[in-house]
Amino acid sequence: MTTTYSARSRAIEPFHVMALLARANELQAQGHDVIHLEIGEPDFTTAAPIVAAGQAALAAGHTRYTAARGLPALREAISGFYQQRYGLRINPERILITPGGSGALLLAASLLVDPGKHWLLADPGYPCNRHFLRLVEGAAQLVPVGPEVRYQLTADLVARYWDKDSVGALVASPANPTGTVLSATELAALAQALKQRGGHLVVDEIYHGLTYGLDASSVLEVDNDAFVLNSFSKYFGMTGWRLGWLVAPEAAVPELEKLAQNLYISAPSMAQHAALACFEPATIEIFEQRRQAFAERRDYLLPALRELGFKIAVEPEGAFYLYADISAFGGDAYAFCQHFLETEKVAFTPGLDFGRHLASCHVRFAYTQDLPRLQQAVERIARGLKSWRSHAV
Repeated sequence: MTTTYSARSRAIEPFHVMALLARANELQAQGHDVIHLEIGEPDFTTAAPIVAAGQAALAAGHTRYTAARGLPALREAISGFYQQRYGLRINPERILITPGGSGALLLAASLLVDPGKHWLLADPGYPCNRHFLRLVEGAAQLVPVGPEVRYQLTADLVARYWDKDSVGALVASPANPTGTVLSATELAALAQALKQRGGHLVVDEIYHGLTYGLDASSVLEVDNDAFVLNSFSKYFGMTGWRLGWLVAPEAAVPELEKLAQNLYISAPSMAQHAALACFEPATIEIFEQRRQAFAERRDYLLPALRELGFKIAVEPEGAFYLYADISAFGGDAYAFCQHFLETEKVAFTPGLDFGRHLASCHVRFAYTQDLPRLQQAVERIARGLKSWRSHAV
């Protein structure tokens, strides 16, 4: 019997790095010491106060559904966080708690994109963004961006690429895979460009908190009508708890609540209770110590890779990634990643996972290992470049 699956499913591409991860895990199972720089997950485990709050929630029986918009206490806490960190008064009624940042993206895409319509997205960018648009029968209009615009959409690019099927734009600040940050001025220009065209601005602020030498501006400082995606996974270190949030204009909340009720009922209740501990001063202090550790890693790995010949044209200001041009070494990025995994047991991600623009000559390194492991990785990469050059020739 021939099974036919949906065109929607067939159109969504797999993560190419997952094949490399599977091979890395296989090598590890065989006893090899693999250094993982491929997956965008902090190496720190969830902070102890959050774990304790989660355990207490389970012990207290907080295992039932919550309201679709999430625990009122958690929405209040997030509202307070916006006040404390950005000086913004965000009505808790505008905040919806979601299953991860992915849940927030699913809600926004479902609300704002009709079949055949599209958002403008930077290329390179996080691949799931375009896949979620395909899931709701929309599409991503990928806009090639490079170091000249710090790998970000601009108001000028919106004007150039906007067409009759455009309904909005999604930007990320800090961005994955490049780590670049949009200023308040740049966000305001984007917001104005979209409003002039009747479009919506959606901003991924999932890596807020993980910035170095500056604090990222929230788009809500300059555009109260924007949609904001955020997550407890990165700065708050709760990847496996699957918890995020969406800030939306008040008029959109009833429709979003209806979608949430139908798509996932509610975010995990025990995770929501645990997340209340994120906003305690002692827990914030843990996160800030971790931010400093990431800054130290970036400040080591960035010059070390440049010295080896990797071209990293724009210094990342946030997240925990370096997006590197490997043109100087020749060959294809996927084969390059395979070579280093097989010969030196260092895993990193090919540019193919982040779009199409110059993807075959870029790779992403995630500095989600401690400094001694990063130093080991650089030693192995230096050795592997010698064998790659002879291999490429």
